[in-house]
Parts: sequence; C-alpha cells; structure tokens
Amino acid sequence: MEIRTIHANGMEFAYLTVGDGPLALCLHGFPDSAHTWRHLLPELAQRGYRAVAPFMRGYAPTEVPADGAYERAALAADVLALHEELGGDDDAVLIGHDWGALTAYMAADRFRRAVTMAVPPPDALATFFLDYAQLKRSFYIFLFQTALAEPAAAAPGFLESLWADWSPGYDFAQDVEFVRRSLAEPANLSAAIGYYRAMLGTTPPSGRYPEPAPASSTPILYLHGAQDGCLDPGMAKDALGHLPAGSRVEVVAGAGHFLHLERPREVGSLILDWLAS
Repeated sequence: MEIRTIHANGMEFAYLTVGDGPLALCLHGFPDSAHTWRHLLPELAQRGYRAVAPFMRGYAPTEVPADGAYERAALAADVLALHEELGGDDDAVLIGHDWGALTAYMAADRFRRAVTMAVPPPDALATFFLDYAQLKRSFYIFLFQTALAEPAAAAPGFLESLWADWSPGYDFAQDVEFVRRSLAEPANLSAAIGYYRAMLGTTPPSGRYPEPAPASSTPILYLHGAQDGCLDPGMAKDALGHLPAGSRVEVVAGAGHFLHLERPREVGSLILDWLAS
C-alpha cells in the first residue's frame, strides 16, 4: 500500500491506497486511523477496486482543519470532495466504521453501494443513547465535553482501555500504536476530540457546511459485532427500519466494536459479497 496526499475541501488529506478500478473509499473512526483497513484494502484491490483509506480531518498526516469544523456536515463534505478529487464515478462504493459510519450515512447517496459498521443510523442510535447501561459505556463522550478531555485521552492506558473494553480479547497493540502516531501532537488530539464536542453542541457548528439529508437511495449493509463493548449490539435490531430500501443488517458473532479487525475474513467476505450483489 502506498501513502499519498490530495487536496480536497480546502485541506490536504493523506491516504493509503492500493489497486486500480472504481473507487472504494474507506473511512475510519475513533480512536483509530486509516491503517484499520489494512486487511480489507488488498481484498478490495483484488476484486478490481481502487481502495482508498484517508486519514480523517485532523488525524495526522492529514491536516488539522483551519476552520476548526468537526460537525458531521463537514465530514460529509470531505467525503464528497474526496469522491470528486479521486475520480469517483457511479460505480464508487463507500465503507465506514464508527465515525466513518456516521459520515457515510450522510454521503452514501453519491455512491453505488455502502457499508457501515459499529454505529447505527443516528435515529436508531438516539433511541438507545439515554439507556443507563449505554450511558455508562458512553462516559468518554461526556468526558470529552470538558477541559479534562485532552489530558485524559493522552494519559498512558486510556486509549488502550477503550480498545480493551470495546473489543474484548483482541490484540490491539499495533492499532493503538498507529493511532498514537496520528494523535501525537496536541492539535491532532484536540481535533479528534472535536468530533465529540461538535456532536453534542459544546462547539457550535461552523456554519460553513449545510446539513445534508441522510442517505435515502443507496442500499447500505450494516454490520455490528455481537460482543461490542462500545455500543449495545441490541441497536442492530432497530437499524434496518432507519436504512434505505434494499439495505441489510448482519450481527457478527464473536466480534466486538472493531469487527473488521477481529474477524477480517468473515467481515471482508460480507462486504465483498454485498458490493458485488
């Protein structure tokens, strides 16, 4: 895989890429990096795609955005700009995990097919978010609204504990090393936390990006790990009713939040079969 850079939506994005053919754009979440797609990218390339995994805005070596915008509309604007600048056409496909999934729900209609993982559509997410057990799991979101966010997230063991809780039994050492490289500088760490501050309105919207409508025409495959320690696997039951017609939901047994890393062959097969259907 090569790492390249491209200018899109007023920013310099770094991205991993392999293969030639229609664009397959893969979006990572938190606390993660573009390297999360190291198993899937070669498989996509073997199926005839140009597989591209950008480092999301603020995650080094992508730039920290000068406008400080981290609302979902800004993330969706990045995806649409990357689609254009990378030469995406009507055969392009979109794959997102965690924050990448939340972004994909707003940008999927530009793509032929889409896959989202670990975070259901926002309407389905909202119905569970005030559940007591889920509130305990989501403590970090509320921590990230405070001045303690950066010191806590930078403290030894914090990111490791999130991975351990979210994907029990998975050896995450390499993944945490990758994300620590991306968030090593204070500005990058604040950028990643900025997604959550924009999510709950602690940071007001920049006003630069109109809110796009959720995907309504592109079929989406939604995957959720049965052992997910971040978001209740029960969320998958309600996800289908909030997805476009022709979509599908699958719960992956024995997998946690980072299901594409824990069960790369199984998840990869589900994705590739969906994209080919």
